[in-house]
Amino acid sequence: MSARVAIAKGERCHDTVERAVKLSGGVEHLEGKPVLIKVNFICTEKWDSGATTDPLLVEALIRMIEEVNPDIAVVESDANMTNADKAAEATGMLEMCERNGVPFKNLRKESEKVELTCPTGKTFNSIKVPRIVAEGHIVDAAKLKTHETTGITLGMKNMFGLLPTKWKFRYHMRGIDRVIVDVNSALSPSLVVIDGFVGMEGGGPVGGDPVRMDLVIAGRDVVATDIVGAEVMGFDPAKIDHIRMAVEEGLGKWEREIVGETIESVRRRFRPA
Repeated sequence: MSARVAIAKGERCHDTVERAVKLSGGVEHLEGKPVLIKVNFICTEKWDSGATTDPLLVEALIRMIEEVNPDIAVVESDANMTNADKAAEATGMLEMCERNGVPFKNLRKESEKVELTCPTGKTFNSIKVPRIVAEGHIVDAAKLKTHETTGITLGMKNMFGLLPTKWKFRYHMRGIDRVIVDVNSALSPSLVVIDGFVGMEGGGPVGGDPVRMDLVIAGRDVVATDIVGAEVMGFDPAKIDHIRMAVEEGLGKWEREIVGETIESVRRRFRPA
């Protein structure tokens, strides 16, 4: 059976997010354990820069998920250039979390960690992640944008941010696409929602130009969802190393069922980084 990926086009509002998620299969499967909504805070720029996850999209997810599971947190980890707590405040994510009674957690501050096996073993045989990551549902709230090293950064690359160390450049030196595949072999999101209200082209993931797309892409299979995201951006997913390697390693398939909008009706060729 092909993985289902939904594309919803519409104004920046909760309804557009809800349509994408419902078309992808809904949130009823997010029961039984805590839900962690993993956002993308590569910098402190706001959502309309195209660099960071839109708080409105996350709020829409919270409103949907709390109907089936009230145990929700929004999470991110410090990165080379960014303090996640400062980014949460600067982007408006922290205010949104407080207004909805949902905590924001910096994964770097989580002291209890567990070791997970990486079945692909391309660079690492195992990784250490916070226990809450290993024991929760991960909702991967990624951004639709280019990346100077990996070509694009969507759901699979956003999962890399679950690693709690600040100095992530060390992983880049080991071959970032291979590391991304290893992380995704150890951790699989329960839901992927790509924020395409405003994407980024050119010098991503930080220094590119914003692109208004008015899109949300959602699916339960991170590889399939990234394949669709790449095609929407005008890239050949077979030429994106971490996507190609993920398929080769059996983490996903090229075949996918697309519901909602068609790729052709929403495609815009993004300028590469």
